[in-house]
Amino acid sequence: MSAVVVVGAQWGDEGKGKVVDLLTDRADVVVRFGGGANAGHTLVIDGRKLVTHLIPSGVLHPGTKCVLGDGMVVDPYTLLEEIAACRERGLLANDELLISDQAHVILPYHRELEALREVGKHAIGTTRRGIGPAYEAKAARRGVRMRDLARPERLRELVDQNMEELRPLIAHYRSKEGAEDGTSLDDAWVDKLVADAIKAGEQLAPHLGNAGAYVNDAMNSGKSVLFEGAQGALLDIDHGTYPYVTSSSTISAGACQGTGVGPTKIDRVIGITKAYATRVGGGPFPTQLEGEEAESLREAGGEYGATTGRPRRCGWLDLPALRLAIRINGLSGLALTKLDVLRGRNPLKVCVAYKVDGVEQTEMPLHLDQLEAAEPIYREFPGWEQDISGIQNIADLPETAQSYIEALEGLIGVPFFLVSVGPDRNETIAIQDPFTFSPSDS
Repeated sequence: MSAVVVVGAQWGDEGKGKVVDLLTDRADVVVRFGGGANAGHTLVIDGRKLVTHLIPSGVLHPGTKCVLGDGMVVDPYTLLEEIAACRERGLLANDELLISDQAHVILPYHRELEALREVGKHAIGTTRRGIGPAYEAKAARRGVRMRDLARPERLRELVDQNMEELRPLIAHYRSKEGAEDGTSLDDAWVDKLVADAIKAGEQLAPHLGNAGAYVNDAMNSGKSVLFEGAQGALLDIDHGTYPYVTSSSTISAGACQGTGVGPTKIDRVIGITKAYATRVGGGPFPTQLEGEEAESLREAGGEYGATTGRPRRCGWLDLPALRLAIRINGLSGLALTKLDVLRGRNPLKVCVAYKVDGVEQTEMPLHLDQLEAAEPIYREFPGWEQDISGIQNIADLPETAQSYIEALEGLIGVPFFLVSVGPDRNETIAIQDPFTFSPSDS
């Protein structure tokens, strides 16, 4: 038995979907532990693309149990669409999906409220999927859980309680300049909302259960479990670049909190980082590139959001940010993705430290004013011109690419166990087994 947590080590979009898909070959159970449909994993197998937002990337492996944990907020309609898309591909038999009946539900008023908040100067660049308002309801102890969809009277009671508070708030946001008029939110609208939610609940009922108990039982019986994070460490609600963060715990500790598994059962934690950096939405981005250089990197890497299609901001790899992610996650090792995208860029730049108020810092500060004022200190590396997408062995990479990887390991003090050289599953260089290796092995 082995329990491995996979988390993003940047601002999300690091390529976790591909890495989890690869690691699922060694896992019996894959568990998503937090977030909602604001996450998006793009999986490419033999040139065919599948984008998932809620279902773990392990869905591409028949026989693997996919679990949506207690810590998630689930949009039932998006989930039903995903299930249908997977089944069109011959995936996800009835017994291969388990949804925690304690996970909270995203309803239409959550999405409307978040969209209204994104109008005006206080917008932070959310996906407008209702994630924040759903977690707010959860923290306020008036959230709707998946199990409530099967209890019509309880569901109506909870929805009415929420609408009592949200109607005046939504009306306030609608009255602000730039906000569009929406639905009436009257009793007839609520009636339909409840009826639709009950219907969705009936369709999802065969998949509901005690996810925490299932995962623990699987581990106790000797099965290997892979915990799949969403977004990235720098978007963590407590430890990220607040307030430009998501509404849940995205770091490795969230795997325990979001699934009901004790921390002593986790064997190792794997982080994912691109060979450069990207960010979607608002917030400081010290190494951000502008103009033609940024556009070239964006096009080469296909840097558009899997959930929203928004262009991602692009920049050089940021080691102070990566060191922060290593610390708060307790990373055992890293997967380096999209190394192939750096082809033809010479020299390559890596931010090795910041200068903040005249003082050099090697870890990202989380005080917003300091981060916005941070001046990157770059180190340059020679690039390469060769196409590396077909390479399967680290020794076959161009010498400059090998030197780049070795230098990064030395600068961050954590080994790489995998290097991705293309989007497809087979465009991967395996260095160490993530289910068994430890930093002392490198």
